[in-house]
Amino acid sequence: MASSISIPRRIPLLLITDNVLLPGSSMRIPVRSLKNMNMVKSRLLGQSTLKSTIIGVVPKTSGSDDVDEDLSSLHPIGTAAVVVQITGTNWPRPAYTLLVTGLCRFRVESLLQETPYPVASVKQLDKLSDSDNEEIQSSEELGTLAENFREHAAELVDMLDTSLPVVAKLKKMLDSVPSQHLPDICSTIVKASFSEKIEVLDAVDLVERFKKALPLLIRQIEGLKLLKKARKEGNVEIVTRKEMSRPLNIRGMFRKQDADIDDEDRDDDIDDNSDLEAKIKGANMPEQALKSAQKEFRRLKKMPAHMPEHAMIRNYLELMTELPWSRGTKDTLDIVQAKKDLDADHYGLDKLKKRVIEYLAVRQLKNSLKGPILCFVGPPGVGKTSVGRSLANTLGREFHRISLGGVCDQSDIRGHRRTYIGSMPGRIIQGLRIANTNNPVFLLDEIDKLSKGIHGDPAAALLEVLDPEQNHSFVDHYLNVPFDLSQILFIATANNMATIPPALLDRMELIQIPGYTLEEKLHIADRHLIPKQFKEHGLSNEHLQIPSDTIKLIIASYTREAGVRTLERRIAAVCRAVAVKVLKSSSSRNLKADTVKKDKGQETNIETAGDSSAFSYPPEMPIIIDEAAVEDILGPIIYHQEMSERLSQPGVAIGLAWTVMGGEIMFVEATRMAGDGKITLTGQLGEVMKESASLALNWVRANVKKLHLDSSKDLLKNTDIHIHFPAGAVEKDGPSAGITIATVLTSLFGDRCVRSDTAMTGEITLRGLVLPVGGIKEKVLAAHRAGIQRVILPQKNMKDLHEIPDHIKKEMNYIFVKTLEDVLNAAFEDGYPGLNKMTTLPAKL
Repeated sequence: MASSISIPRRIPLLLITDNVLLPGSSMRIPVRSLKNMNMVKSRLLGQSTLKSTIIGVVPKTSGSDDVDEDLSSLHPIGTAAVVVQITGTNWPRPAYTLLVTGLCRFRVESLLQETPYPVASVKQLDKLSDSDNEEIQSSEELGTLAENFREHAAELVDMLDTSLPVVAKLKKMLDSVPSQHLPDICSTIVKASFSEKIEVLDAVDLVERFKKALPLLIRQIEGLKLLKKARKEGNVEIVTRKEMSRPLNIRGMFRKQDADIDDEDRDDDIDDNSDLEAKIKGANMPEQALKSAQKEFRRLKKMPAHMPEHAMIRNYLELMTELPWSRGTKDTLDIVQAKKDLDADHYGLDKLKKRVIEYLAVRQLKNSLKGPILCFVGPPGVGKTSVGRSLANTLGREFHRISLGGVCDQSDIRGHRRTYIGSMPGRIIQGLRIANTNNPVFLLDEIDKLSKGIHGDPAAALLEVLDPEQNHSFVDHYLNVPFDLSQILFIATANNMATIPPALLDRMELIQIPGYTLEEKLHIADRHLIPKQFKEHGLSNEHLQIPSDTIKLIIASYTREAGVRTLERRIAAVCRAVAVKVLKSSSSRNLKADTVKKDKGQETNIETAGDSSAFSYPPEMPIIIDEAAVEDILGPIIYHQEMSERLSQPGVAIGLAWTVMGGEIMFVEATRMAGDGKITLTGQLGEVMKESASLALNWVRANVKKLHLDSSKDLLKNTDIHIHFPAGAVEKDGPSAGITIATVLTSLFGDRCVRSDTAMTGEITLRGLVLPVGGIKEKVLAAHRAGIQRVILPQKNMKDLHEIPDHIKKEMNYIFVKTLEDVLNAAFEDGYPGLNKMTTLPAKL
């Protein structure tokens, strides 16, 4: 007769230690190991009907649930079970408990997969059908064993207090259950060791199963008899009726919705409370934090487990015990090695490396130095975030990155108060919990992208975190006790200082990281970018070689940025194209070899039809990327040196601008036409730049005699002026275009062309004085990238040239000016007629 219970041939396995699930019984199984967690998430969570999912519960003969081990210790026989219920939580970490009911035995024939969770091919062993009952009735030995077993089971139940609902339920079940199920059920409810239950599980034959389970039943009966005898003689304390049933695991047979509380669950709670109390004592908390934790622990012990606040208090205490109140790492204070590590990880960035070495030196001399608050300011792609990670490796500290882009709630920094449902600590405390040390390196990424929302200002919440005089007693709303943040090394990154609130900016030490020069990008590509892309694309020098001239071409003609992200993408594009050619070449060689074997007298043309590009196929190894190959892969040149063409007529000049992406060159154009004196400004200009344009025009109009212009009439009489800044979709603002606009207007009215090799920046006054501006290094590097050789700068910006690399100083000329007359003499070939020659000589540094 066919089995009434049929299990699939392929089932996932749930591994348990020091316990055995027998058919017909129920058990609560905590999910702790990684393999079990993966199985629950993949196969059970999200199922609309749990009972449709059958899993295999297999005992492990050794090991621990907390550690994923190899599967060699699996027992060959397990129990197929249906999952009745899943309970648990996902915060602060996933923790589940399964309520399963055993169906039948199976034998593991082969493991089909081991990761992420084991899946096995199994063979069903039990045939739980009417044929088993017929076998008991037909076999004299089996019938005698079954009758004897049922009598002892009834005797055991009669010895218990039948007034208990669970005992009454057990007695009713034993009266109706078929005899073939009795050994498994009774072996579950009596006290038995792991090895004894394994023997019952291994007893596939029904006779053998009765013989293994009967001694366990008799031993339990004798134990209860001795307990009652001791009670009558007064040799032990009075035994309550619940204690009479404690030697039996009766509740493992029934669902959780029974009216009484499970004694074993209560014991587990007591054990958990003891563990939690030990953790509190061993956490080395400060006095104030310890008092708060002990107060909450006393509340926890008095609170019933089913109350919602019970879980909240337990989560709070677990956080308190896991925080690194006194755990820290020792700094590796080797200045020489630290400098080598920083130089190996990053090329250039001398100012930043110098500051880090200074911090290490002071830290080595005085061990109690508070962590500085550093802020790396620079355009994207220059290595601000990676420098923070490298600094943590150099110090030997843990590294944790907190992305602040788009954060608009102060609770993200300070946490939520525990009066709210779903409250949790802020990102600072959570980061300390993850880092597990009280002196990690915290990277506050994109601190200039914070925004103010309806739930408060996160930038204001950061004031206490980033103040060295206050952060030794930082109070998170969730913790509600002070935590010392003074040992943390905070590093913030930003693209634009203008969007950082002044109070927050005042608490940080700013370190400017400007863009890279062409030579620096070349070194970075050779040392870091090319090896990284080779590794990511599975290439080596045997497949591909990119000469330095080719890298220079890509940098100059296909990228125009301060950082190196676009350069890395261009190199990746080259590697992808070469990877295709390498695979085609390999396939074609195999095809040619096969063709030669088939027909030695014929020669096969394996070249791809129509492939006549410079990057031809099939290539010879290694492939050397030249200028033609670059154009074939990356397309036509994107950035051309067009200075002479753009400045070939009057009314055009080149200005220099600072943006969050780095320095940029900026063309300024002006033209005049018949009209009624109207001035038009186009190009997405801000109010400051519009005022600079009006200022420059009025200065030119006021100095027409000095500039040898037509002084007999107003320059705007019957004339309209249009000043345009190309790239009109990009917003532009700031005072640094003042001298450029004045030069353009003078060029327009004087009908003279501005030198095509000159760019300029500086603010002007109504009297013609030139004032200093910011972002000099970024602007000079932008001019160098564009091939400009001369730069006009305010004289008061001479101090900023020490930040420019020496090789850039040698390749460019710098003209420092005080007045607009000096600017005009420098901007036009052979000076401007009629103006006094400037007293400040051009400086070639």
